[in-house]
Amino acid sequence: MDAGRSPRLRSLAVEVADFPAVGVGRPVEVPVAVLHANRVVASSPAARAAGVVPGLRRREAQSRCPTLELHPAEETRDARAFEPALQSIEELAPRVEVVRPGRCVVPTLGPSRYHGGDRALANLVLGRVRSALGPAAAVGVGVADGPRAAQVVAVESLRRGAPTVVAPGATAVHLAPLPVAVLGTVLDTPPGTDGDLPGLLGRLGVRTLGHLAALPAPDVSARFGPVGRLAHQVATGTETVPADVVDPPVDLVTAAEVDPPVDRVDRVAFVAKALADELADRLGGRGLACTRVLVAVETVGGERFERLWRHEGVLTAPAVAQRVRWQLDGWCRTRRPGAAEQDGVCRIELVPDQVVPDTGRQLGFWGGSADADVAALRALARIQGQLGAEAVLVPEWRGGRAPAEQVHLVPLDGVDPAARAERPTAPWPGAIPPPSPARVWSSPRPVELVDAAGATLRVSGRGELSGAPQRCRLDGADWVELRSWAGPWCSDERWWDAAGHRRRARLQVVLAAGVGDVAHLLALEAGSWWLEATYD
Repeated sequence: MDAGRSPRLRSLAVEVADFPAVGVGRPVEVPVAVLHANRVVASSPAARAAGVVPGLRRREAQSRCPTLELHPAEETRDARAFEPALQSIEELAPRVEVVRPGRCVVPTLGPSRYHGGDRALANLVLGRVRSALGPAAAVGVGVADGPRAAQVVAVESLRRGAPTVVAPGATAVHLAPLPVAVLGTVLDTPPGTDGDLPGLLGRLGVRTLGHLAALPAPDVSARFGPVGRLAHQVATGTETVPADVVDPPVDLVTAAEVDPPVDRVDRVAFVAKALADELADRLGGRGLACTRVLVAVETVGGERFERLWRHEGVLTAPAVAQRVRWQLDGWCRTRRPGAAEQDGVCRIELVPDQVVPDTGRQLGFWGGSADADVAALRALARIQGQLGAEAVLVPEWRGGRAPAEQVHLVPLDGVDPAARAERPTAPWPGAIPPPSPARVWSSPRPVELVDAAGATLRVSGRGELSGAPQRCRLDGADWVELRSWAGPWCSDERWWDAAGHRRRARLQVVLAAGVGDVAHLLALEAGSWWLEATYD
């Protein structure tokens, strides 16, 4: 650590509750919920008043609030909506670190002295952010020793409705009663994974931050590694610049001149993707990884727009490119009308502001690196730059009962392909069991399914078949005997909505087709059978 660095990082954090719902931009009285993987991830105050809280499935949320507006999660939209708040904070403190849309951190050493202390600065920031985001936003502001501790305090201040300022040196005492689960919001430890430190601590009997702070720091570091050491620093209020952070070499800065200057976000983002790949290659060649990056954009008119982006884990090349796009979208939104056409972007610069030793990367199944994945992402980026942001779609797991509902296509910029969510494991009553069908038909084909007496098969409201399936005919072809069958799996969706109500029953059948058995997934809806999918 350099001698000039402060041993403690006195910080102010801003937290906007349920910011994805705020970013939609609907009036405060309208109930709004934002969904990801068919579950609620954020809800507006009006929706919460009706019982819609994060974690609910779509169906349950709509049953609690029939007038609920549903919107898909979209980080680009959230970044654009958070830009006015960031600009209002930058008027008070020039060095704002964006953690994600809805959360940012500000070092308080200089701004607090200028504005009359930590509490005065916190009140000013709270007023500016509320004014920028409107009445629909619930804003929390916290000040503590360390950026992560400040984030925990900011979340706590949401319940109080006023800024929470922890006195210097009192952070450990203030945080001691809080459960270790709060660390999950400030550490890169996804719940349910091998790196779920808060969950592991809870299973070991360490249930509060006070319990964690009482443990010897060397023992915590030896048992849980760098993440454990950082968690102990948060609990004890002794956060410093991490010991493994090194000053980035000057030649790691990547920049590109845009000639001729461009005024479209997608074209500038295409240049940024190439820069992010170049930065990742340079860092990887030296065994380093980036946790904080400065993005600078210059225009022909001499305007320069800079922003710091922080990540509690490691910023991958797609993540850096995604944040450049967020910054450009927000910048274009707040510029004066016609400015984008007059002052095109002529230069982009990426400065790795904080780098750490790279702890390694996941190799391929047989020990080789996943170079093909990197090449594929670069090829997609080139195509996107030529055809537009909405022209390149990638699959994303969403979850559902029907095979066609499991995966949705979303724009490449809407996700980080290197860190996409795993397949949802939430229960879906009525969903078919694995394995999944190899082919899902875009247009269901009519099917006739009868029992031994030749009567069309029916399914009762209790999920009982009218008889044993015997024969099947597809698209009016010849009748084929069934070798085996399984099911039915019934689903009753949107029962409260007369127009959207769907009741379906699915059956797996194996046809004795002569040359080889063929397996299909059939669906019964409105009294008719349909071929929905085929197994390999």
